[in-house]
Amino acid sequence: MTLSERAADHIAKYIAKRGRGIGIRLGVKTSGCSGMAYKLEFADAANAEDIVFLSHGVKVLVDPKSLPYLAGTELDYAREGLNEGFKFNNPNVKDACGCGESFNT
Repeated sequence: MTLSERAADHIAKYIAKRGRGIGIRLGVKTSGCSGMAYKLEFADAANAEDIVFLSHGVKVLVDPKSLPYLAGTELDYAREGLNEGFKFNNPNVKDACGCGESFNT
């Protein structure tokens, strides 16, 4: 699990602006028409079971159940025209729904 330099910069700036937090928590949940959806939230503390990665100076926390679905994934931050946001580059994805909200492996 890695972050692009753009994603790490964006996360670090947001945590500084927020005034608290140790990193970002990534995971997956059962949802959508393809089966799985990404969860992304800022983490104020690590859970005992979290697996912690360090990427460009930012901690990435992943729960053990989500790790097989996220192994090898890079989280990027992209701006395309007026749209901006995080983009998951996940090599495990076999199919995604048309709206891009869910995927399966």
